[in-house]
Amino acid sequence: MFQILKADCLAENIYQMVVLAPRVAKSCQPGQFVIVKTDETGERIPLTICDYDRNEGTITIVFQTVGASTKKMANLKAGDAFRDFTGPLGRASEFVEEDIDALKQKKFLFVAGGVGTAPVYPQVKWLHEHGIDADVIVGAKTKDLLILEEEMRSVAGNLYITTDDGSYVRKGMVTDVIKDLYQNEGKKYDTCVAIGPMIMMKFVCLLTKELNLKTIVSLNPIMVDGTGMCGACRVIVGSEVKFACVDGPEFDGHLVDFDQAMKRQQLYKSQEGRAMLALSEGETHHGGCGNCGGDR
Repeated sequence: MFQILKADCLAENIYQMVVLAPRVAKSCQPGQFVIVKTDETGERIPLTICDYDRNEGTITIVFQTVGASTKKMANLKAGDAFRDFTGPLGRASEFVEEDIDALKQKKFLFVAGGVGTAPVYPQVKWLHEHGIDADVIVGAKTKDLLILEEEMRSVAGNLYITTDDGSYVRKGMVTDVIKDLYQNEGKKYDTCVAIGPMIMMKFVCLLTKELNLKTIVSLNPIMVDGTGMCGACRVIVGSEVKFACVDGPEFDGHLVDFDQAMKRQQLYKSQEGRAMLALSEGETHHGGCGNCGGDR
């Protein structure tokens, strides 16, 4: 069992928990995720790691209630426990393996949308701890749905906040802020990391491709087993079949087929849709196809 040490509501239907999981905390890196189960019969829920403390042996997760399982999770309190807390899963952010001196010569821009702020935070924090400042854009529908503002402000070089309805700081989409930084402030970046709703990442990538700005996205489609065997998180990247849970979750955003990924997400929600996907995708439907390493 994995004890919940702290449980808070960050915004409407958005929750944060600190969980005692020493083995995960010991080896996790920014960009990776865990899969949790509330009890023996509970659904496997993939959640990106928001923060970790190796000394305390804790992992911080942030999630939004979207169905019965996450609503059940939201009812857990400090002192309760998860039945399973599996991780770290997926590949770490690519900059973790880069030379620190070389990283210090690069300029990073992070773009977070909604709950995507949670997985952006540990990446920016990691860079900050290694003496590298990064600019961060955080977008939310309204001020009330903005999360982790102070935490992000403490590690970002510059923090730009925008809301769809203009209820806080400025009105507009995250792409409007990117345009403003380039066109009016003369900013230039070497790498952009965008994490948020699929449609947001798509339009960020369309813009950054015009700007010739390398862009990494974190794909969080439906995941079930986290090993690449179930095929739920199958995506097309550069005309190749990839599975987000083992090949990602981070990919070159300019190579991702976002339209296919969004369409597939909707189809996978129904039994008939899953049957259609299995028929149309043939041998590559499951991670065990050999294309993603899920069978190794």
